Amino acid sequence: MNLIAAADRNWAIGLKNKLLVQIPADQRYFRQMTEGHVIVMGRKTLESFPGGRPLPNRINIVLSSNKGYKPGGCIVFHDLEELKEGLKEYAPEEIFVIGGGRVYSELIGLCDTAYITKIDKAFDADTYFPNLDEMPEWELVRDGKEAEEQTYFDLIYYFQTYRRRV
Repeated sequence: MNLIAAADRNWAIGLKNKLLVQIPADQRYFRQMTEGHVIVMGRKTLESFPGGRPLPNRINIVLSSNKGYKPGGCIVFHDLEELKEGLKEYAPEEIFVIGGGRVYSELIGLCDTAYITKIDKAFDADTYFPNLDEMPEWELVRDGKEAEEQTYFDLIYYFQTYRRRV
């Protein structure tokens, strides 16, 4: 399985259920990587989308402990064991975990690739992605800094790829 996120230099990813910043090139990258695939998210992530609606051209899977939660256009699982069983229907390389912080932390052990848009700035935040640089089982395999520098106004960012060590 894959993880995909945009994180600041402190691995922050959100504040008050919103992204820290919306970078058009990062949004295109996210769409390109996830369209036609399975995306796994928590309830708050789904509710942060425009109109709280699922993303088009993807299989939207939501993890929520609320047994009465039934958003249209989504498959809902209520605990990790149920989710793991349900995900067996899909090829692992087709699955992208897209947030939020708790879902990333709960599913990182099942993933082998992380696509991170690393933003070279520290933001005020209340939600974080696990710091892959401090996890010995993960290694940076594509830094993105060797490619042309990406900028959006005063922000510098890089598309990075991490893989779980074998």
